[in-house]
Amino acid sequence: MRANRAIFAGLTLLLAGALCAPRGYSQGRRGDAGGESAQDPQGRRGSGQQAAQPQGTSTSAQRGPAPEDRLSVTHHTAKIGGQQITYTATAGTYVLKTDEGTALASVFFVAYTKDGVEDISKRPIAFSYNGGPGSASMFVHMGFGPRRVVLTSDGHGTPAPYSVVDNDDSFLDATDIVFIDAISTGYSRPAPGENPNQFHGLNEDAAAFANFVRLYVTRNLRWDSPKYLIGESYGTTRSGALAGVLQQRYQMYLNGIVLVSAVLNFQTLRSAPGNDLPYISYFPTYATTAWYHHLLSADMQKLTVEQIAQQAREFADGEYASALMKGDQLSAGERQKVVQQIAKFTGLSPKYIESADLRITSRRWFKELERDKRRTIGRLDSRFLGIDVDAAGEGPEYDASEASYEGAFVATFMDYVRRELKYETDIEMLPSGPVQPWNYPQNQYGDVSETLRAAMTRQSHLKVLVVAGYYDVACVFHGAEYTVNHMGLDPAVKKNISFTYYEAGHMMYIDEKSHDKLHKDVVNVINASYPH
Repeated sequence: MRANRAIFAGLTLLLAGALCAPRGYSQGRRGDAGGESAQDPQGRRGSGQQAAQPQGTSTSAQRGPAPEDRLSVTHHTAKIGGQQITYTATAGTYVLKTDEGTALASVFFVAYTKDGVEDISKRPIAFSYNGGPGSASMFVHMGFGPRRVVLTSDGHGTPAPYSVVDNDDSFLDATDIVFIDAISTGYSRPAPGENPNQFHGLNEDAAAFANFVRLYVTRNLRWDSPKYLIGESYGTTRSGALAGVLQQRYQMYLNGIVLVSAVLNFQTLRSAPGNDLPYISYFPTYATTAWYHHLLSADMQKLTVEQIAQQAREFADGEYASALMKGDQLSAGERQKVVQQIAKFTGLSPKYIESADLRITSRRWFKELERDKRRTIGRLDSRFLGIDVDAAGEGPEYDASEASYEGAFVATFMDYVRRELKYETDIEMLPSGPVQPWNYPQNQYGDVSETLRAAMTRQSHLKVLVVAGYYDVACVFHGAEYTVNHMGLDPAVKKNISFTYYEAGHMMYIDEKSHDKLHKDVVNVINASYPH
């Protein structure tokens, strides 16, 4: 078997002990708005594709012409971080190959590198991507890159004509950035005749990304540079896995990881019989959202969102968690007290809470919170409101937040990559690619926290920043807090991980009040994680 196929298979075995999740479950961007669903929550094209074939195999389809590297290099100037920066943009594809030269996949990327750097070994480089799994890097690209899409001040999309402007809050003032599309998303594709499913899985995806990072770092003489991963959503899951692969396979050490809207352990998000943890994880976000929509008592509304979040954490981890643990042993008096407290924090009626047996799934909550106003709550950003055809259903028809701005992101990226980056192709750009079923290792819940713990322990200098939105209901902040608090990090290592919070949702960079703070937080971590 070809060498790189053996590498991919070996990496799968390397990670299998630390990564476990239910087949068919993913933290998707679109579709079924509840994180608890065991079905494909993305609603993407191709989600009904064939079952995964053995890794490293070709399909029966006849091979077409082998893909080749295609690069477009352009030069630009932008005002970033209060300064004029000249930079080079390289947009195109690298072909991942076996040691024998057989093409495996063509990976699309856009690299932004600052001009005039005398010693690139001292210049940081970051690799950035979205999640899904199945999402292209378009969203973080137009949020973290040197050009950004123009939205309203609170992040809502606008009608066409769309436009992009210099992104003063890009991270390019502190680090070079490479945005990568996962295979079968964006412009990335498996090579003709290659089985796409060899790239569609937690371990498989991490192996492919590690191979690309190795290739980019080698070709561009960046082995000595400080290195960072910046992932969003399932991209944070990928970062946890990728940190382990890069270290164990290639002995490539990282300086920092930025986890934007993090999920490292899917047990915190997916409710199932016997797993009450998600109800605790989601609860503080239910409370902050109710506060935002002015659904709480007058005394509660006088508090800040930070105070609401803290009080909700204390109740969720204490009295609420205890009640759920007691199950049928909970007394009637205890039950009524907990019902009243849940109603106090969430704005839901005691009757509804009783009917749900104290356990409100996010999908039901999206529909119930503003049902009397015939409005639904956004999943990626709970400040957004949607309108369904009726108010009687169990869950929302769509995610009101993503529906607001997705069209603007897609249109501006499609125009920008061709008009400004001069990358021309007629293949379809897939914002959401056909990657289902996504292959997970055995057992029930995907969990890369142990992989990240091991990487942080071995790389004692590795800094991790968790970026959390108070109104993100896709990757709730208390779930990330729980995961970090249960990683078993030694205090000497745990001091290297920090949290930062935003009055925003999943994509805090769409919000005018938040993207400046995000820039400062990320740049501070980068600057503090390497000698310069």
